[in-house]
Amino acid sequence: MNPYQQLPEQSFWKTAIASKNMFDICDLWDPKFQLTQQHKVATFGSCFAQHIGNALQKRGFSWLNTEPAPVGLSQANRKAFNYDVFSSRTGNIYTTSLLKQWTEWALENKTPPAEYWQKNGRYYDPFRPNIEPDGFASLEEMQLSRQQAIKSFRQSIKRSDAFVFTLGLTESWFNSEHGYEYPMCPGTVAGEFNGKKHVFKNQKFSDVLANLTTAVTLMRQANKNLHILLTVSPVPLTATNSGNHVLSATTASKSVLRAVAGQLAEEQAFIDYFPSYEIINSPPFRGTFFESNQRSVNEHGVDHVMNLFFRDLEKKFGAYPTEQSKKTPQTNKKSLNDLVCEEELLAAFGKEETK
Repeated sequence: MNPYQQLPEQSFWKTAIASKNMFDICDLWDPKFQLTQQHKVATFGSCFAQHIGNALQKRGFSWLNTEPAPVGLSQANRKAFNYDVFSSRTGNIYTTSLLKQWTEWALENKTPPAEYWQKNGRYYDPFRPNIEPDGFASLEEMQLSRQQAIKSFRQSIKRSDAFVFTLGLTESWFNSEHGYEYPMCPGTVAGEFNGKKHVFKNQKFSDVLANLTTAVTLMRQANKNLHILLTVSPVPLTATNSGNHVLSATTASKSVLRAVAGQLAEEQAFIDYFPSYEIINSPPFRGTFFESNQRSVNEHGVDHVMNLFFRDLEKKFGAYPTEQSKKTPQTNKKSLNDLVCEEELLAAFGKEETK
């Protein structure tokens, strides 16, 4: 007799993976806490986080939107001006250090910098450079918008029952004089790059872990009942400044993020991890869920990830409290091409291959 003889079939590759059709692979997640349609759920992070918010709304769940679009704004302009993308108008939060930075501002542990960028007579927020497609008309307008985003992010922490954060990147850009971080390299969307002031950092496991630990600790101090659900974006890097091939850089980055998310989920009862990264990227799924560019996740991948998400919730906690989730189509017809992804802009700086 040995311990392996008592393990279920999901513990063995042959019975859990090799002998099954890829669409029959199941039980990848054992949820720690229940999510019902009454729970308020906030979503932030990389591009893939938007799929979770969209899917929650389609199922009749209470996606928390603390910074809704102005009344009458068209659907196209809501997307263009970054409304209804995340639970507040922060733009993409790709790194755990950016999450910590936003949390410290929101909970008034630190004061937001006064830095701003100008381009063609318009004003850009360095910490949300793509939030307004043509910039702000005045510095005052930009500052008021930033203040509102910080206030709304604070409400996202305090009012939500569950905070979903999708980890996206380890590569980051900092202001060496003051220590704060930019979501995008200065000089890409706007601003001017200064090699002495703007420094690149590819964050290590210890950095990512420390920053995420600080962020969730601060959140729990502000909302003692808050649950955290972590995911890792399955989307490869658009570009890397690490000096490595973009494929190797992607693998290194995602490995660090996955390890950090897993460790915190193991250590803390209020933190859980959902394996969206594994569902899209693992060998059994054979790249089926990527578009032809081998980067964007197609609608079938999004559907499969979210169907497994809700299936495992229902298996653990039983049927949903109303029938609305059963009547709502279990689809989300969006690929990454339809999402707001600031990192995508880096592709414009790549040199096309000449033949």
